[in-house]
Amino acid sequence: MSRFDNKVAIVTGGGSGIGEGISKQLASEGASVVVTDIDLEAAQRVVDEIVAAGGKASAFTQNTAKAEDSKAAVEFAQKTYGALHLAVNNAGIGAPAATIGDYDLAAWDRVVGIDLSGVFYGLHYQLPAIVAAGGGAVVNMSSVLGAVGIAENAAYVSSKHALIGLTKVAALEYTAKGVRTNAVGPGFIDTPLVRKMMSTEAITALEAEHASKRLGTNQEVAALTLFLLSDEASFTTGSYHLVDGGYSAH
Repeated sequence: MSRFDNKVAIVTGGGSGIGEGISKQLASEGASVVVTDIDLEAAQRVVDEIVAAGGKASAFTQNTAKAEDSKAAVEFAQKTYGALHLAVNNAGIGAPAATIGDYDLAAWDRVVGIDLSGVFYGLHYQLPAIVAAGGGAVVNMSSVLGAVGIAENAAYVSSKHALIGLTKVAALEYTAKGVRTNAVGPGFIDTPLVRKMMSTEAITALEAEHASKRLGTNQEVAALTLFLLSDEASFTTGSYHLVDGGYSAH
């Protein structure tokens, strides 16, 4: 048997990048995956590739900044596959770089609304559903910037730090009910979000800041995420795990 046979998972922001990698790996190991994204076409592309490879998956439109979308995503998973056992709260955004005094207030609200409130909304509906299914696990996608700071990114850094605290609270409240919750902190991963936010020159300079001298891959984040979702991590809960190529080791 594969690690996730007969398990049902939700992956938010699954239409590209890290979320795509996690969705595909979960499906390859037996899970039925609800791939959610604000861009339904992107989610459907991932689903089509999963199905073509012999996996089970469905696409669902979700704006994680809207609590009602999180509720609907859980209900969709239950209706489509009969239950919910696993969740990866991966959807996230950044904002144009600016110092705090110059930071656009609407950008602050938008980033916090997705990167922090959006995860809370997900947990609000996911955790009771997973308890009802007999237990499972959740991974919240923080960042290496949940451990260290970087200038001109106040909303993102604040949200990712706060997400670790939210993860600990979820673990304290629900582990005894059968649901482990952990956070993963990717370093700078070669994703569309990073490519959109940074110039080629900036990426080259950033690579030099890593002990590995490169950016990470979606597959490397997926490997850690799936371990935390699996029964192999049965005594791991309420914790934060970096996969950052040594960026934070300075």
